[in-house]
Amino acid sequence: MSTYDQFAFIYDSLMSDIPYDKYAEWVQDKAPVSENKRLVDIGCGTGVLSVKFAKAGYEVIGIDLSESMLTVAQNRSLEENVNISFLCQSMAEIDGINDADIAVIAIDSINYLETLEETEQTFARVYDCLNDGGQLFFDIHSLFKMDNIFLEGPFTYEDDQVAYIWHTEQGEEAHSIYHDITFFVRGETGYYERFEESHFQRSHPLEIYFDLLQKSGFSNVSVSTSIFGEQSEDEVERYFIHAIK
Repeated sequence: MSTYDQFAFIYDSLMSDIPYDKYAEWVQDKAPVSENKRLVDIGCGTGVLSVKFAKAGYEVIGIDLSESMLTVAQNRSLEENVNISFLCQSMAEIDGINDADIAVIAIDSINYLETLEETEQTFARVYDCLNDGGQLFFDIHSLFKMDNIFLEGPFTYEDDQVAYIWHTEQGEEAHSIYHDITFFVRGETGYYERFEESHFQRSHPLEIYFDLLQKSGFSNVSVSTSIFGEQSEDEVERYFIHAIK
């Protein structure tokens, strides 16, 4: 199994503190299933949100760049007895999707785009796949989190099956971070296997995201900080953005 395969299969345990139900509720409150049916879950990962949306009654298409993540997502959809179409695509190169009512790019997936050009292209591709009146939901890391919280590392985690040491380093671009994570995963024999993952994330001021959304044609752009619970005004870690075509 490759290291990325390994990462896909332990991803859920590492994301166990994410309140996915609150994310789904945010989308459902703004775009009730009775009014909006077709939902594209972009950067769907292992399909946790995709399954929640499908169970709520949406027609779901899940998109991710990782085939390993999609394998886990497909298995999850079969186990949960829901019908979801999965496509292996980059969010900046979405193709072949039309007549969608809702697009979701959840859990800071946007922050994995390395350039403003990729971000603008993603918004343009999403705009093209939505019906008139279609809605886009996504979230981003705040600059406070990028420039302060992430730099408080290293961070550690341990449970019965997985342990990791997570080092962070400031990137060359403004408000960017390199994540270097060393995992120790317990196998069936009881021995731990070590592997490493490296990731890059970058964020931008809210005004830049608003400008790019409006340039792509979106309107009625709004932002919230309370979807996962109230955050201190001076120490907001995540912004939730909603826009309409």
